[in-house]
Amino acid sequence: MEKGEFQKVDKSEQKMYGPWKLLVCGYSVEEQEPFLSFLEALNFKDLPVVFVTEEDLQISLEALLKRGDKEGFGAASTMTRTAILSGFTHNDLHRLISGYRQYQLPEQLWATVTPVSEKWPIAVLLEELSKEAQAMKKLRKAKAEQRV
Repeated sequence: MEKGEFQKVDKSEQKMYGPWKLLVCGYSVEEQEPFLSFLEALNFKDLPVVFVTEEDLQISLEALLKRGDKEGFGAASTMTRTAILSGFTHNDLHRLISGYRQYQLPEQLWATVTPVSEKWPIAVLLEELSKEAQAMKKLRKAKAEQRV
């Protein structure tokens, strides 16, 4: 399996890979409607959203991206809270993540679909994202300790 590489996303109207859609994991039934309202408040009201559940763990991102808008809505998910963006412009990605932070919503992992990752089952992507998040926390902690 090929590994993807982290790349910083500049601010531009450049469109990223894939169809315009958002895959979300780890949202309880009670959190789903408020999350959709949050997207509408940021003017993403026409963004197709797929709610991914444990039953989908072995399904590829490519297959999940073919699902219809709001598929999985109403089904609870205890997976790692994650938003996987597909087909966003760089500016829209920044607007979504900034808005998420401004609204002080629960911490979650973020990813964008790539030609490599779209072939992965969602379980593999979540595992890779969790490893990256742990590595970044260790790096931040080490840097903070160096400053003391």
